[in-house]
Amino acid sequence: MSAARAGEAFARLVTLMARLRDPGGCPWDREQCLESLRSYLLEESYEVLEALDGGVPAEHREELGDLLFQVVFQARIREEEGHFDAAAVADAIHDKLVRRHPHVFGDAQVTDRDEVARNWHVIKAQEKKRESALDGVPMAMPALLRAGRIGAKAARVGFDWPDVAGVLQKLEEERQELDEARANGDAAAVAHEVGDLLFTVVNLARHLGVEPETALQQANARFEGRFRWMEAQLRAAGRAVADTDAATLEAAWQAAKQARGE
Repeated sequence: MSAARAGEAFARLVTLMARLRDPGGCPWDREQCLESLRSYLLEESYEVLEALDGGVPAEHREELGDLLFQVVFQARIREEEGHFDAAAVADAIHDKLVRRHPHVFGDAQVTDRDEVARNWHVIKAQEKKRESALDGVPMAMPALLRAGRIGAKAARVGFDWPDVAGVLQKLEEERQELDEARANGDAAAVAHEVGDLLFTVVNLARHLGVEPETALQQANARFEGRFRWMEAQLRAAGRAVADTDAATLEAAWQAAKQARGE
C-alpha cells in the first residue's frame, strides 16, 4: 500500500468521526467524553492482543481498526476542546520517531540493536527532562507489566542482580520471609511478602528472557484447559469437582495434563 492510500484511508476515518460527533450525528458518540472512553481503550487493546494470539490476520486487522478508532475518537474530542487534532497526533509521532532514530535520519552510527535501544533511552530522557531513572512508567499499567518496566529501568542504570543465580537466591529469600510472616499470623506482612515474591518472579523472567505477561497468559490458558477437561470427565461420570475428594481430583488433573500433552 502506498503512503498516499494510507493517508486517504486515515482521512476518511477522521471525517467519519467528525460526522458522528457533529450535531445530527450519533447520540451515543456525541455523549462520550475522554473519561468514558478509558474502558473502551483498554478493552480494544486487549482484543488486539487476543487477535495476535489467535494468529488470524483478518481478525488482527479488525481489532487494529477498532483500536485506531479509539485514537481518532479521543483526538476528535481534543480538537473540539481546541487542543489538537488527529493530524497533530500523527505529526507528533512522526517527528518523535525521526528524533529517536538518528542512525537512520541523521549522522549517528550504531553497531547493534542494543546500542539503538541505549540511544533511544538517552534521547527520551533528554526530551522528558526526567529526574529519576524510574520516571515514565505509567501508574495505570497493569501491575505485572509495570513491575517488568520498573525492573528493566533500574537495570538500565546498573541496579540489578548480576545473573539468574542472584535472582533465584533473592526468590528463596523472599519465600522464607513469606513463611515467617505466615508463622507470625501477620496478614499485612503476608501481603507485603507476596508482593515482594511476585516482583522478584517478574525480574527472574526478565533475566531469563521471558515476557512475564505472555508466560502468565499461557499458564492461565493451560490451567483453564486442564480444568475444563477435568470437569467434563467428572461430569461424564456423574460427579462434580466440588463433590470429589482431593486424591481423585489430583488423579483427574494428571490425566488432563497427559491427555492435553502438557
